[in-house]
Amino acid sequence: MRKGEIASRLTRRSALVGLAAAVAACSPGSMQWGSRSFSLPWGQDATGGSTPLSPVASGPAQTFGRGPVRVALLLPLSGNPALSQLGTALANASRLAIDFIEANPNIAENITISLRDTGDSAAGATSAANAAVAEGVKLILGPLTAEQVTAAGAVARARGIPLIGFANNGNVAGNGVYVLNVLPETEMKRALSWLMSQGRRGPAGVFPATPYGEALASAFRTQAMSVGFNPSAVYTFSDADEAASIVAQARPKIESGMMDALVMPDRATAAAFAAHLAQAGVTREALQIVGSADWAGDAALMNTPALIGAVFPAVDEAGLNAIRADYQTRFGAAPPQMATIAYTATILANVNTLSMATPPYSPQLLTNPSGFAGRDGLFRFNANGRSDYALTMRQIGAGGAVTTIEAAKLQT
Repeated sequence: MRKGEIASRLTRRSALVGLAAAVAACSPGSMQWGSRSFSLPWGQDATGGSTPLSPVASGPAQTFGRGPVRVALLLPLSGNPALSQLGTALANASRLAIDFIEANPNIAENITISLRDTGDSAAGATSAANAAVAEGVKLILGPLTAEQVTAAGAVARARGIPLIGFANNGNVAGNGVYVLNVLPETEMKRALSWLMSQGRRGPAGVFPATPYGEALASAFRTQAMSVGFNPSAVYTFSDADEAASIVAQARPKIESGMMDALVMPDRATAAAFAAHLAQAGVTREALQIVGSADWAGDAALMNTPALIGAVFPAVDEAGLNAIRADYQTRFGAAPPQMATIAYTATILANVNTLSMATPPYSPQLLTNPSGFAGRDGLFRFNANGRSDYALTMRQIGAGGAVTTIEAAKLQT
């Protein structure tokens, strides 16, 4: 997408128990955010580049932008190191979006961003939201985690101020709280709709026994039925060592034709399951393996011979690639994948038809069924506050090659 197209296209356009933070540390150098994984650090220091940010939850907000409409951006800039590093990167992405707005003569400067630190707790999010409300903001962007979106959302809802959070848990949305992220139901619906279009009849799913795995399993069941499938089986596991026994259980269903697709979104165990399927003599013709957006960019998975022919839904990377060089130049580090969410939210907040409306950011405007075009592609907010993303379908080929087999689109 060319820079000048963004604003014009925008104007046309069971609770996760135990997942309070929606972030789990994977290792000292990585973190997991729903279906997206990140390597840390992105830059040489925790600030992500040349514009260091400091905790501001209890002090004056940092501001950028020159527009008349005040918009709060609530992010973790202190506390948990991995979380604060991601929060800082998203703050940087918002700054980059404001830079773009200010540099483009065809885009009105409608907003000023008021950045506040939430820390890594619900109390920090409540404090930051109260401070934002007190300064008269018309919209709140963020926070990051489900727990914090719930806390800040309660403050915003009480004052009738819409909030667009970045959590990966759709259960925190509703009544003026929106969630801008790729949600489990979005991934599952995209993948299962594609399977239906390919004539597959009996998809099954295998999911880790974790809170996010349970959310994916629930979404799999719901979305499978919504597109017309009767799922042949749903398996759960606690350890990769269980892959062999699950494959043994599934094999009779595969051989009988009852199971002809297997959705296995967990990146950490995908290779193990694929290897056991291959050892059992299961062919790609008999069983279509389906992954998740978390697979994108994993070189080891892409080079796993047993996964040749596997497909997975994914965010269109064109948007991230479009801002990569500018982000690198501005902040001295490569942007994380989620940078596009904060960038998109900032551009969205600046749109004339939203920011300058009376009242601004009304539910009727935010839930325009035509959606909006952001850095990750087309998306929309539903009346329940959850977002739908246009996802591509990709396929793994020989030698680690990955091809897009179906362009990004929103599922109806």
